[in-house]
Amino acid sequence: MIIDELIAAAAGGSARATGRLLSLVESPRRDEVLGALGDVTAARVVGITGPPGAGKSTTVGALVGAYRAHGQRVAVLAVDPSSPYSGGALLGDRIRMAAHINDPDVLIRSVATRGHLGGLAAAVPAAVTLLSALNYDLVVVETVGVGQSEIEIAAVADPTVVVLNPGAGDAIQAAKAGLLEVADIVVVNKADREGADQTVRDLRAETGVPILKLIAAQGDGITELVEAIDAHHRTDSSERRNARARSQVLSLAHTMLRQHPDLDRLAESVASGSLDPYSAAAQLVAGGPH
Repeated sequence: MIIDELIAAAAGGSARATGRLLSLVESPRRDEVLGALGDVTAARVVGITGPPGAGKSTTVGALVGAYRAHGQRVAVLAVDPSSPYSGGALLGDRIRMAAHINDPDVLIRSVATRGHLGGLAAAVPAAVTLLSALNYDLVVVETVGVGQSEIEIAAVADPTVVVLNPGAGDAIQAAKAGLLEVADIVVVNKADREGADQTVRDLRAETGVPILKLIAAQGDGITELVEAIDAHHRTDSSERRNARARSQVLSLAHTMLRQHPDLDRLAESVASGSLDPYSAAAQLVAGGPH
């Protein structure tokens, strides 16, 4: 099926065509698909991240329910940076979104970034553009809170919500891992557990962003989270949009440089002492010796 036909079928509600197109934007045919979409008004993107076991998928499931109650079409991209296969670790949590599986206005999709062209930095913006063109109002990007993927999520999402648990030093660990640096909103989930208030106090010492308590499994606090997300979105500005775009460009450029055909040759020259690292870096960015 040609791309224009797939787009027409997806716009008509075909989940199969939408899945095919999402696979194509994760492949070398990405530009072909994006070029066929024309001008697109971007959907809102909310990033959900946090350490394993924090309850991200439960939070996402409750959020999807809240936005669906307002009639919005929602797509969930569950990003697994470690798995080269569709259906990686995060998708075990798909079960927790089972209430939405048969809703034609909810799409749940895994994005396995390893082995894909450009990783998360490239895969997610392209998927968001496609889903926007297919009239999804909101895209929720969920990722496990470890490493580079959070920086890349923050470049795409507005806001980035960090989900933590009470106690167990989660607040301190999140600060050490750099998670709080990308947070626009912090949620303490499972807030009925002992230590929730202390965790909120610890977080207030570490960050100035809004901190909310949540019991996602019961839906408690979801209304307040939606309100906080909407309030954050209303304060968006051209400066913040430019900063996110700058981060996206830098992430993509970094990925491209890592795949540059001259990188290994330049690294060998530095290792052997025939070239200094500053000159090698300049040559890599410039695209060759000068």
